[in-house]
Amino acid sequence: MANVTQGLERVAVAESRICSIDGQAGELIYQGYDIQDLAENTTFEEVAYLLWLGALPTQDQLSELDGRFVAERDVPDAVYALVKTLPKSTVLMDALRTLVSLLASYDDEMDDNSAEANFRKSIKLTAKIPTLLAAAHRAQRGLEPIRPQTTGSIASNFLYMLSGEEPDDFVARTLDTALILHAEHGMNASTFSGRVTCATLADLYAGVTSAIGTLKGPLHGGANALVLEMLGEIGEPGKAADFVANVLSGNHTVGSLAAKRIPGLGHRVYKALDPRATVLRGMARTLGERAGDLHWIDLSEAVVEACEAAGLSEKGVYPNVDFFSASTYKTMGIDTSLFTPVFAMARITGWTAHIMEQHKQNRLIRPHAVYVGERGLKAKPIAQR
Repeated sequence: MANVTQGLERVAVAESRICSIDGQAGELIYQGYDIQDLAENTTFEEVAYLLWLGALPTQDQLSELDGRFVAERDVPDAVYALVKTLPKSTVLMDALRTLVSLLASYDDEMDDNSAEANFRKSIKLTAKIPTLLAAAHRAQRGLEPIRPQTTGSIASNFLYMLSGEEPDDFVARTLDTALILHAEHGMNASTFSGRVTCATLADLYAGVTSAIGTLKGPLHGGANALVLEMLGEIGEPGKAADFVANVLSGNHTVGSLAAKRIPGLGHRVYKALDPRATVLRGMARTLGERAGDLHWIDLSEAVVEACEAAGLSEKGVYPNVDFFSASTYKTMGIDTSLFTPVFAMARITGWTAHIMEQHKQNRLIRPHAVYVGERGLKAKPIAQR
C-alpha cells in the first residue's frame, strides 16, 4: 500500500521565493530578510511591498504605495449597508469572508488573473480589510462605521476606525510590528487553501475567501482567542501551575481544543522558540509597563514557566506567535473578537503574494488519497435492503 503522510507534514508542494522557515533553528525569513530585522527596522507597508515584489522599497516607491493604500481604503456605501444588516451574533471572521466576497462584485478586474491586475487587487484588499473589520465590529455594538482617514499607516488608521480617536504612537507602532510578524508564514493551512483555489484559475478574491475560512479554525488563526480565554480562566499567576498540570493530565480542556493541549504552545513547524513570539513577548511587557497594567503579560509568563517546569520545552514545545499576541492585543485594548481578524488583516499580504506566485507558473494542485474502503459490494434492489 502507498505511504500516506497525514496532514501533508514535511511534504513539499511548491518552490517559493517568498518565505523560508527553519523550525529547528527558530528562523523565519521573508524574501531573504530575517523577521526580527524586519520587525525592528521596517513598517508593515514596506513588508507588503517586499512580499509582493521581492525587494524593500525606496522612499519614493513606498510613498507611491502608501498613496495607493490610502486611495483604496474606503468601500462602497452598499458594503457598509450590508455590514449593518448582518446579525450581531455573526463571528467577525464569517463577516469578513462574506464582505471580501462581496467586494469582488465591485471590482471590474475580478476575473483578470494577470500579474498587473492581481497586484492592484492585492493593494485594494490590504487597504479595505481593516475598514471592513472596523465597520463590522462597530455595527455589532450598534455604532455607525467610521470612515477611514486619508493619512497615517494601516495600523494607526485601523485603531482610529475602531474608536474614532487618534491612537497613541507607540500603540500604533506595536500593532504595525504585530502585522509584520503575522504577514507571512510559508505554506501554512490558509495560504495552501488560497493557492489550491487559485490553482484552478479562480480569481484572487476567491482564493482569499478560501484562506479566510481556513484561518478561522482554532488550530490555525483562532488560537490566540483561546489563549486569552485560558488566561481569563486562570485569573492570576499563582494559579497557572495547577491549571497547566490539569490540562496536561487530561483533566481539563480549553475551548474547542482536545485534552492535554495548551493553546498557543507548540507548532507544527517550530521545534525551537518561534522567533515571532520572542518579539511579541517583549512588546507585551513594554505595553503593560507603559499602560500600568502587567496583568496579562504576567499571567502569560506564569503559564510559560509552568509549561517549562512540566518539561514541555525539553520536548520542543514552546510558545508560538499566538501565545503572546493574545496578551499584546488585550493590553492594547483590542477586543477578543478581533484577534483572528487582525491576523487576517496582516496575512492578506502573504496570501496574495502566494496567489500571484501560483499564477506565474500555475499547475492545478490535485493530490490523491489512498482508498482503504470496501470493494466488491453488490447493490440489492431497494425493496431487499
